[in-house]
Amino acid sequence: MDSGDTNPADHRPAKAIGALTALGIVYGDLGTSPLYTYQTIVSDAGGHPSAHVALGLLSLVIWALIVTVSVKYCVFVMRADNNGEGGILALMSLVTRQVGGARARTTAALIVMGLFGAALIYGDGIITPSISVLSALEGVTVVTSKLQPYVLPAALVILLLLFAAQRLGTGKIGRFFGPIMLIWFIAIALLGLMAVIRHPGVLVAVNPAYAIGFLARHGMHSLFVLGGVFLAITGGEALYADMGHIGRAPIRAAWTVIVLPALLLSYAGQTALIISNPGLTGNPFFMLAPGWAIIPLVVLATLATIIASQAIITGAFSLTRQAIQLGWLPGVVIRQTSDEEYGQIYVPSVNWLMMVATLALTWGFGSSAKLAGAYGTAVSTTMLLTTALLFNAMRDVWRWPLWVAASLSALFLVVDLGFFTANILKIAEGGWIPLVLGAAIFIAMRTWRRGVRAMKAKIDEEERAPNQLMADLAAGRITRVPGTAVFLSRTGTAVPIMLTRHVAQMGALQKTVVTLTLVFEEVPRVSAADRAQVEQVAPDFWHVRVHFGFVEVPNAMVALASARAHGCPVDLDEAVFFAARDHVVRGATSHRLPAWRRAIFSVMYRNAVRSSDRFDLPADRFLEVGRQVEL
Repeated sequence: MDSGDTNPADHRPAKAIGALTALGIVYGDLGTSPLYTYQTIVSDAGGHPSAHVALGLLSLVIWALIVTVSVKYCVFVMRADNNGEGGILALMSLVTRQVGGARARTTAALIVMGLFGAALIYGDGIITPSISVLSALEGVTVVTSKLQPYVLPAALVILLLLFAAQRLGTGKIGRFFGPIMLIWFIAIALLGLMAVIRHPGVLVAVNPAYAIGFLARHGMHSLFVLGGVFLAITGGEALYADMGHIGRAPIRAAWTVIVLPALLLSYAGQTALIISNPGLTGNPFFMLAPGWAIIPLVVLATLATIIASQAIITGAFSLTRQAIQLGWLPGVVIRQTSDEEYGQIYVPSVNWLMMVATLALTWGFGSSAKLAGAYGTAVSTTMLLTTALLFNAMRDVWRWPLWVAASLSALFLVVDLGFFTANILKIAEGGWIPLVLGAAIFIAMRTWRRGVRAMKAKIDEEERAPNQLMADLAAGRITRVPGTAVFLSRTGTAVPIMLTRHVAQMGALQKTVVTLTLVFEEVPRVSAADRAQVEQVAPDFWHVRVHFGFVEVPNAMVALASARAHGCPVDLDEAVFFAARDHVVRGATSHRLPAWRRAIFSVMYRNAVRSSDRFDLPADRFLEVGRQVEL
């Protein structure tokens, strides 16, 4: 995080370490883009570009990096943090919390933008590992074409091992990610610099007139080229998404001092090589290296792409946890793989689904050149939606004047729309894959939210006023037996229907009773002072509301222990926990959900993780009571 200390020199070592960490976590995707970006751009431009065209292409890449990453993300988007957290869901929560119910239509539109943008990140997540690893391994064909048949099988093996290793966590090997990526950036910078020294004339491409001239001369055809240019910035969202783990200052420092110069030198070097060798064929990135360095460069590139893939997989895990705790996805098993690193989590269901999809894509497309058509549509759409949310942050959070917010947003919007249109043209080449996947996840998110609300409304109807139960307790008409019972109250009421049914069926109630409601707030973290709210409902009867942020691990046992400090005498060593296990069925008279949504919701609800697993409750003292809920 940005420090407010008066002696910034004291924090230089910490910032340096933070910047090194950012190289390994944040910049894997952006950093490995030179492996396949220029090869795609040259192909889209028709192959063998003239010197003037090559300079126009380089200028487009330079200004895409500056406008989108340096200005939009580093300066403005990263300023829109949600209590230090980033990512499109965090941004959605930030702006919708400010708009509130006063502008219901605006809030609904912002939610749709945020959810669809988040859903598309999964589409990006299955393509990034595939195109990155393939492009790295394809470097061996520069040495000899005889190795070409082994590229695809090797990529499949590496990807399979990568996903299989997720359950072990990356806490131990993660410390090497930063140094490896530093070596990578130094290597691509030196390779590019050597080519630039031989042909320094490419530096004139920093003049945006070359980019503007290229677009003006080539008209509609330039849109196809922009689709390739966009590959240079596809990792830009990671700067914002990983801000909560690393901090704003280290990410910006790493970009300014290391990443941006290395990328510019690499792209400039590839341009110099193309200009000096007009008949060049193949991937210009690997041709920058002398013959003896090709194999070591392929090894280094493979390591870098594995790190890039690891970052996007970890990002998908974090996004899933946020979506669950904000109420947009059902609970799934989430395992903490490190006692020291909060962000080190493993989500088995997401991991294996992504693995199957990634391996299928890799096998189906077979090469990075073919995959380039499928890459970019999801990310360009997410970036466009981020700009729309950013405008609302400027207006409703920062309270900027309309003309300032509109002017900046218009600049970003022009760039985003250009890239979005260019990528939409690649729909038939595979761009439909991440869009269809994103749309399916978006529908699942909306269905889950609507289904949960419908269930709550139905259960609320069945809830009976607790007056009779309270009167019976006060009059001693209910037998109290030794022990402690904790009832999970999903609706937030102090006396849930499960408790009244328990008393009716058993004819008795434990001596100490606690009804527990877990609430997930639209803020990243909840302070210890605000964690638990305790209300005494009756003698030996307590209602506890426990609050968690959307990036926190919801440990109910720890939260209940904190409730003891507020006067709730719950004995956690002997307490028995009760929760409802609802079964969704079709309503006999009224239907709260369309049939297709009810079917989807029923499957999702039936496969959601048990409360004991999600909230870390003791399984040997956890009882579920089944009931049917008509929707």
